[in-house]
Amino acid sequence: MNNSVDIQAIWLSAKTDVLPTSKEMLHLIKRFRNQKLRKKWLIIIASNILSSIIITVLVTTQFKLSITYIGGGLMAIASLLLAATNLKSIGRFYQLDDYNNVDFLAFIEQTRQNQMFYYKKTMLVLVLLWSVGLLLYLYEPTYTHPLWLIIIYATVLVYVSVLWFIVRPRSFKKDTEKLNATRDRLTIILKQLQ
Repeated sequence: MNNSVDIQAIWLSAKTDVLPTSKEMLHLIKRFRNQKLRKKWLIIIASNILSSIIITVLVTTQFKLSITYIGGGLMAIASLLLAATNLKSIGRFYQLDDYNNVDFLAFIEQTRQNQMFYYKKTMLVLVLLWSVGLLLYLYEPTYTHPLWLIIIYATVLVYVSVLWFIVRPRSFKKDTEKLNATRDRLTIILKQLQ
């Protein structure tokens, strides 16, 4: 009987300050879900607006060179692919409402794997399509003025390089750190509950 008193004393003296309550866990999951959904919907809306503008310009404006239409088409395709990619993944986040801690941890891990695939494969294709499209699209207004051609192409190349080598890695690192922090916190909670 003395053994059970010791276990009870240990149980009652255990520090649980770092453990969130069930309401806090639900809030954590809901906040994570809402942030991701808001970001995905904004990307979908912005991509569709951008592709609509590009298509409208291509249809309503008479260009001399077919390369301009090809460039505009590549940019519109890249924008639509970005919207489709985010629309495809949005269903997973709507199902997040009914997850328990273990399922949420698996969801976070799947999200991390999807993020890696997006960073390594999908983003590469989208940025390549968009960059080539932009360079082709800007050729017609500048090809008769060599100085403007050099200035605009140099500016676009610097812009794309900054996006690719500075903004993209920082954004990925920030998203990865957020996901890892959420995963680590949940893992600690699950270990303490076992």
